[in-house]
Amino acid sequence: MVQGRVAGARALAPLLAAAALMAGAFAAVQRAGCDDPGRYEQRADGYELVGGCVAPGDIVVPDPGPLPAPAPDPDAARG
Repeated sequence: MVQGRVAGARALAPLLAAAALMAGAFAAVQRAGCDDPGRYEQRADGYELVGGCVAPGDIVVPDPGPLPAPAPDPDAARG
C-alpha cells in the first residue's frame, strides 16, 4: 500500500514542478509591462525590428578582441 503512494507521488512530482514553472513564466510575462510587441519590417539590407520594448542599448555585445594566432602546421616543418 505504501509503495503505491510513493509511486503516485513520484509520478505527480514532475507534473507539479512543471505547473509551478508554467505559473511563474505566466506571471513574469504579465508583469513585463510591454504593450507593444513590435514588428519586423523589410528594409533594403534585411529586416528591422520596429517598436517593441527593446532599446538599442539594452543588448550589449562586447568587443571580441583579437583572434589567437593560428597553430603551426605540422606538415610544413617536415618540408
